[in-house]
Amino acid sequence: MRPLLAALVFAVGTACADGSPHRLVVCADPNNLPFSNREQQGFENRIIDLVAKDLGARISYVWWAQRRGYVRGTLNEARCDIWPGIAAGVDMVATTRPYYRSTYVFVTRADTPLEHLTLDDSRLKRVSIGVQMIGNNAMNTPPAHAIASRGIIDNVHGYMLYGDYSRPNPAATIVTAVANSEIDVALVWGPVAGYFAHRSATPLRIDAVTPAADSRWPMVYDIAMGIRRGDYALVDQVNAVLERERPTIEAILKTYHVPLEMQLLPAGT
Repeated sequence: MRPLLAALVFAVGTACADGSPHRLVVCADPNNLPFSNREQQGFENRIIDLVAKDLGARISYVWWAQRRGYVRGTLNEARCDIWPGIAAGVDMVATTRPYYRSTYVFVTRADTPLEHLTLDDSRLKRVSIGVQMIGNNAMNTPPAHAIASRGIIDNVHGYMLYGDYSRPNPAATIVTAVANSEIDVALVWGPVAGYFAHRSATPLRIDAVTPAADSRWPMVYDIAMGIRRGDYALVDQVNAVLERERPTIEAILKTYHVPLEMQLLPAGT
């Protein structure tokens, strides 16, 4: 076996006699609160700790910024075993059962008359709006597509989803822009909005984006853990942990102010 290939193989978790891993190698972003960071302060870090403890495994991290090519460079290259925080059912990896379900939200200042917004609200044509952007092509966030399809373009400002990676918490920029009155409304993925809005010195309001199923652009997503395709034994083990630890996981999510679109259902429902 060539040295490089051997290193890649043995960098991934080896298994105990009962099939549980001695070590769980986790793909995670080192600067992506509220999800994860190198100091392991994110809710995904805490949930992974819970999973590893239940499996009797040690954790090690492969830190990798979540840019395009993330899956190809991590799970698909066998650099790690598991990636927490991926939309359930994506076909590039195997996914576990969902462990939370969240929604895109409107973020507004609490002192403005902008409560109960919907995508079809006429007020959106008269205010400045921020949306999270992935790039200048068709790979933009669902709210960005949804408001563009309604002809709301001229009053919209884009905030890159990944932000300025040289600074801490790049995802917070769009929420901070609302707090600083740079924009009136932001459409933001719920976990990001909930975490940073509750840390804002300016009181902010959060409302779920409705309609939740907007033609091609759903606003609500089930979130699971990604595992290399073919490693179904690990999928089954993690599924069992997620079910056993469901109350603790929900408590962690609430601590980080993650808007939960619905309570998790027991496995098989």
